[in-house]
Amino acid sequence: MLKLHEIISQIIFKLIDWVYPVFQKVMSLKIFRYAACGVANTVLDILLFFVSYNYILHKEIIHFIGLSISPHIASFIISFCITFPIGFYLSRYVVFQETAVPKRKQLMKYFFVVFGCIVLNYIFLKLFVDYFGWYPTIAKIVTTFFVVIFSYTSQKNFTFKSVAPDA
Repeated sequence: MLKLHEIISQIIFKLIDWVYPVFQKVMSLKIFRYAACGVANTVLDILLFFVSYNYILHKEIIHFIGLSISPHIASFIISFCITFPIGFYLSRYVVFQETAVPKRKQLMKYFFVVFGCIVLNYIFLKLFVDYFGWYPTIAKIVTTFFVVIFSYTSQKNFTFKSVAPDA
């Protein structure tokens, strides 16, 4: 497993480092790594949301243990279950490597921040889809914009707080 982790992380680093020169005049490597990993995970999240909403759930309400879950909220839950561990991996091993926080404690902090992201996602999706009548995928994209700002600030200053000054 460690060997697989090393292979995956090296591929990610090589890809990011290969593209970074184009952006080095406008942002630091750390911010670029966060942006690159965040964009990749966000694109995956939106793609999973779209596929779940349109092709897995067929835009229908889900009845689960006596609850009725709207298809846009159920799609969010499905995409979250996949992108949460991917996001933690990328944040821990690609973006914020210099942290001194133990993995278990960091995972708990990450979960708390992500819980905040879940609450924001829920509120914005309910607002945009149920009250404003927006198409769910568009609502998810707009919601993501607000959640990313909260997430980056929280992850940088709380979950993966560095032991050294940022580059």
